[in-house]
Parts: sequence; C-alpha cells; structure tokens
Amino acid sequence: MAGRQQTDVFALIPLRLHDYPVLLTLGTFTLSFIVSVFMDRFAVPKRVRRAKRQGMTWKNYVFDVAVRLPIIALVFAGFFAISWRPLYAGAGTMSFFIIFMAISRAKFQFIREPLVFSDIALVADVFKYKTIFYASKLNIVFWIVSFSYVFGVSGLYMWFEPHVLPEHNHLFWIFVMWLIANVTWFLLFFAPINAPIAATVQRFMPVIEPRLITVRFGTFCSVIFNFLIWLGVRREKIVAEMSNRILAAFQDLIDQYTTDKAPVVVVWQSESFIDMRHFDVPGLALPTIDRMKQRAVQWGRLNSVFEGGYTLRTEFAVLSGLQPDDIHVDASYPYLRASHYADVVWPGKMRAAGWKTHFVHPYDRTFFLRHKAMPQLGFDHMSMLDSFDHDPGRDGPYVNDDKLTEKVLGICEEVPEDQPGLVFVASMANHGPWEPDRVPGMTDPVEIYLELLQQSDRALAKLLDGLNHLDRPVWLLFYGDHAPLLKSFADPFPDPRTDYFIVPLSAARKAQHAPTFPKNEDPANLVRVLLNHAGLNKERLS
Repeated sequence: MAGRQQTDVFALIPLRLHDYPVLLTLGTFTLSFIVSVFMDRFAVPKRVRRAKRQGMTWKNYVFDVAVRLPIIALVFAGFFAISWRPLYAGAGTMSFFIIFMAISRAKFQFIREPLVFSDIALVADVFKYKTIFYASKLNIVFWIVSFSYVFGVSGLYMWFEPHVLPEHNHLFWIFVMWLIANVTWFLLFFAPINAPIAATVQRFMPVIEPRLITVRFGTFCSVIFNFLIWLGVRREKIVAEMSNRILAAFQDLIDQYTTDKAPVVVVWQSESFIDMRHFDVPGLALPTIDRMKQRAVQWGRLNSVFEGGYTLRTEFAVLSGLQPDDIHVDASYPYLRASHYADVVWPGKMRAAGWKTHFVHPYDRTFFLRHKAMPQLGFDHMSMLDSFDHDPGRDGPYVNDDKLTEKVLGICEEVPEDQPGLVFVASMANHGPWEPDRVPGMTDPVEIYLELLQQSDRALAKLLDGLNHLDRPVWLLFYGDHAPLLKSFADPFPDPRTDYFIVPLSAARKAQHAPTFPKNEDPANLVRVLLNHAGLNKERLS
C-alpha cells in the first residue's frame, strides 16, 4: 500500500481506495471538474445565463467546457502537490472554484457585474478602504472564520487521509509534482510562451464582455483567460490603431485665443452624483444645477460607462476620449497600464501643447494607482488628500465640496494668464456609504444622500461665482460619474444615466445666450465637445 497505514476512518471503507492511487486521483479530478463546471452556472443569475447562451449550439457548450480543463487541472495539481492526497486535492479544487463563483455572484448582486481579472488587483484596496468598497464586514470575525475553515479542514484531511507518495524517492516525486503544478504558471509570464497563448485565447474570446465570458467559461477560468490576454496583448499595436483612427480629434490645439488671456478648463467629476428629480423625488432643490442648465452651451444625460461603481472607468473615458472597446482588455482597469496611453489622452496632448495640467482628488493618492497613473497621463501637478486639512472624526468620511471648491479656485488663480490650464477635479462629497449620522440627525440613506446633493449644490454655486470672477475665458465641465449604490431607493436604478453640463464662464460667456435643449452624450466625448464649443480645437462640431 502506498503511503502510511490508513487510519481507522478509512479502514471502515470496504474498498481500500488509496491502494489504487492512480484511479483514485483520476476519479477525484473528474469529480472536481464536473462539480466546478456545474457550480459555475450560479456565478450569474439564471436570466443572465439564458440571455448570454442564446444562439449557442451544443458544440459551443462542449468547447466552452473543454477549454476549462487545463485551468482546473492546474488548480487540482496545486492542491495535490502540497499534499499528495487525492481526496484533499479534489475537495480543495471544488472549494476553490465554488468560492470564486460565490464571490462573483455576490459582486453581481451588488453592482451587476461578475468578477473580472482586474478585481484581483483591487484586493489590497478592498481591505485597505473597506468603507468605500462597502466591505466593512471584512473584520476580525471574517478572518477568524476564513482561516479556521482553510487550515482546519486542511488539517483534518492531512490527519485522516493517507498520502499516495511512491514508497521510494519521496523528495524526487515531491519536486516533480511541484514543478508540474507551478512551472506552467511561471511560464505564462515568459513572452515567447505567453504571446501565442494569448493570441489563441483571443481567437475564442474576441470580446471582453464580463457577463458573456463568465457564462461561457466560469468565473476563475474567465479571469485567467482575461489575464492571459492582458499580459500578452501588444498595446503599441492598439495605440497605433487608435491613433490612425481618431488622432484628428486630439491634435492641433489652437495656441492663439480670442482674447489676450489664455483659457482655463475645469473638469469637475462629482462621484455618485445624479439629479434625483429625474425620479420625481419631492422636495429636492438644486438651484445651481438649474442655473447651469440655463447657461450651458450643452447639457443633458450622460451614458454610464458603469453603473454604481468603478469611478476610474468613467474617469479614464473622460480623460482619454476613448471608448471601452478602444482599449479592449484594459477597459476594466486602465490605470494598470496607463503609460501606454500617455500620448493619446487629453492631459498629455494639452501638456505637450503648453497647457498647465493639475489633478485634484481629496482621497488617498494610492487609490486606483492614481499616484502613478496621473503623471503618466500628463498631469504636472496633483493635489490629493494630504493637501487638505481633513479629520474624518471631525469632518466626516470625505472632504466636502465647500473645502474642495476653495482649493480649486486657488489653483485656478495660480495659472499664469498667458498659459492655458486644465484642472481636473474628482469630488468625493456625494459618495457612499450613507450611514446614520453622516449628516447629523439623519439615519435614512436616501435622506442623507439628498441632503448631500443640496450641500454640493451650494458649493457648486460658490465655484461658479469664483470662476466667473477670473479675468480670463473659463470653461466648466461638470458631470456625475455613475448612479449611486442607493439600494434602499432602487436596485437597480431605473435609469443609471447621470447628468453633465458644459458651461462658459467669465470672459468665455457670450452677451446673448439662449437656453439649449438636453442632449445625451458619452463620457468619452465630453472634453472634445467642450473644446469644440470653446473654439480650442480645429475640429468643429458638425
């Protein structure tokens, strides 16, 4: 018999399974493969699964299951390599895939997107910024239960299940199995191997649509396939293709202006902002928003890049002028490879044309890797949380828009009169969670959110007045990045489109201005549209 003497538990089984290690290993792998594939069905709701499966044949289904085989086999090999126990390897593999499926389903229930590969890069942020990710339950109890399960169950298997190591040369076989389980993963980072694998994966997964690929390949396998494409894709080719197609929209910024003073463009991204009056909420007064509607050269509803979260996706679309399809696999977390897009995004183009560029965000500079991404995208200066006198115990979780407005006005005043300036502002004031007493005396999340909207509206009036007093052309682009995760109001939001306004101020205002009708717009078009209205780009609106 291979391995040590079986314990009394296994002695009770009439057939001594571990006397047939090869058959037992193949059997447990087969079982874990079937269970993993079956359980992955529940990563998204049934209605989504049916919708994404429409038009697919049984041959498509067989192929989609078959390509998971090497990934599941490698996971099984990993558990087997550390234990040489087939039952443990099978149970570990099933648990592994079920846990990933459960995480994906929980994420889908929360923000209607399954797990994607870039979420792995956010794991550290989830635990560091639990409040903003609504992950406050990830406390010490969570860790105790998690570690007790992992190490407790593993310990039981190690104690009760005999190993199936060959009787001789234990270290040799342990090393061989370790190589099989791990070297393959390391080789994926080797360009000559990764490139053809990534090209192969891209052929059967040409569209990176999270719901579709999760339905087709399951949670963990779709994460791995997505990662392989991300790792192997040639971004120089993507950027070159984009440049040939859309460079006309980015080039030839005019360096002569209608006045003797250069313009300042302020882009204000209000996180989680949406005008709740669209949904007939009574008693909500937003006079500054109404004022902007009257003064805007263009305003309306903004088509959401993503509903309820992932500010960076909308933010990058605005900054870059690129649609998610333009950047393919980078769309879910563009800041991971921000440097590849430095020459085609708006801040980089503006800085190259002599503009002063400044990014303002009153939150931790490392969040979403902005501390690395923003300089790469063309921002000369950054004002982050450490630039503000903010005490969460005294001031609440985020810097309010009143303080932020003071900072922004000060930055705008420092832009030299003969130099154009871009100031991009990402406000946190309306962001959730909307917990009891965030606004003193209020406990209902909807009431808290509405009050925060009104506070931001008052700060916005201060911003407009301050920018109007600058003796130069000023343009304000204000927009909400996504609908709030306000599940006590609606889940999902009946219409997740947010609001945007392009407003000329100070010397940019015309003496006679007629109100305009609302117009739907995509985030990627906002800066181009503003520059065209301002006459700062040779390309004109048709």
